[in-house]
Amino acid sequence: MNSLPSISISERWAEAFVRPSERGAQVLPHNMQTLCDALLVDVAGLCVAARHTDYVGAMHRASFEPGVCTVIGHGRGASMAAAALINGTATHGEDYDDTFEGGPIHAGAVVVPSVLAAAEVHHLSGADLAWGMAVGSEVMCRLCSVAPKKVHQAGFHPTAVFGALGAAAGVASALALTPVQWMNALGIAGSMASGIIEYLAEGAWTKRMHPGWAAQAGYRAARLAQEGFTGPRTLFEGTHGFFHAFANTDAGFFEDMMAGVGEQWLAADMAFKPYACGTMAHPYIDCARALVKDGLDVQNIERIECNTAHGIVHRLWEPLEAKQHPLNGYAAKFSIPYAVAVGLLRGDAGLIEYEPQVVHDEQVRNLAGKVSYVVDPDNPYPNKFTGHVRVTLNSGQVLEASQDHFRGGKDDPMSRADLHQKFFANCAYGGWTETAAQAALDLLLSMRQSDVVNATALGQ
Repeated sequence: MNSLPSISISERWAEAFVRPSERGAQVLPHNMQTLCDALLVDVAGLCVAARHTDYVGAMHRASFEPGVCTVIGHGRGASMAAAALINGTATHGEDYDDTFEGGPIHAGAVVVPSVLAAAEVHHLSGADLAWGMAVGSEVMCRLCSVAPKKVHQAGFHPTAVFGALGAAAGVASALALTPVQWMNALGIAGSMASGIIEYLAEGAWTKRMHPGWAAQAGYRAARLAQEGFTGPRTLFEGTHGFFHAFANTDAGFFEDMMAGVGEQWLAADMAFKPYACGTMAHPYIDCARALVKDGLDVQNIERIECNTAHGIVHRLWEPLEAKQHPLNGYAAKFSIPYAVAVGLLRGDAGLIEYEPQVVHDEQVRNLAGKVSYVVDPDNPYPNKFTGHVRVTLNSGQVLEASQDHFRGGKDDPMSRADLHQKFFANCAYGGWTETAAQAALDLLLSMRQSDVVNATALGQ
């Protein structure tokens, strides 16, 4: 059995992130304040976009309980657990939410629903909300450096399992728990983490619910800790620790995770998506669009070959025939062949491109069937998301495009105007008027400055 440390990693984190009275949104660096505003805006728009979907309807019918918390885009107040679960599911449902290039994980879909609901239940301020969002996001991002790629390879969804810890950390920080309570919240959340990636087989809905489940679990962990319930102090370094369970390893890079904690905010580099699909497909879509812009005639394509990273083959490339001909719109979101095809044929991969009439379009499916891959052993994934498309024409001519970054990420971030444009488009897709969307945007951008968080106007 491993010898137990005198000060555990969870305790070190607690000391870094427990918020003394003088801390709050006002001491967050400017880039983290900007991130909090962007997360609120992006999450709200995505909830509105998804509010009439079948999966959100099913989640709402199954889990709704009356309460004081806002279910964004729905008129009735809900319990904390129901609001976090529904909002988290809606945010992540179209795979259009934020990501972190060192992961990938989707922090906003977990942290915003959990901390926002906690703020409404406990009458917290905008400063409390921002601090919780910042800490929860930071914890999720830092967890990505411990065992890169191994959580996915073990069959788990990092957003789901890291999300329970991130939500617990975010709510514990927003509620200003003591260091011991904060540490216990994290330890308790470790036993609430779950989420397997078998949804990839046929496009099942379970991935959509993972952030919502993590959001409500993290809140419960924080409240249990606040009331004196204990969790393992050695959540990370213990013999039966978190990464032993979810990554099949006892050799994680824990000091990498802790480097600069409390001073350096990795979450400031979180990315926002321009396309409604799996993040690693985005640079391939950009490459496809660039080829068409440069004069490629799609009708003359014989075959398409893409260089790719080994770490994404099992999720976005294989089984190849299934990825070339996805069963439904959700399965298509995790197919690079499909992403390349719609990028070439339609010049976009927005919400509409994953609706049934496009997914089953014969021209799209035929072109996706021409896309294959070659693993590039030097691909920098997961530290960077890159794209490459090589097109061979019927004439034998070869055209090629590469992109060494993720558009929307730290090397090419979305502007404030771009994020607001995405928000308005998502609200329109979900049936809100421009007037309603503008009122919501004004509320979201002022939320950090509020004395008491009130999001009820988002529940229309």
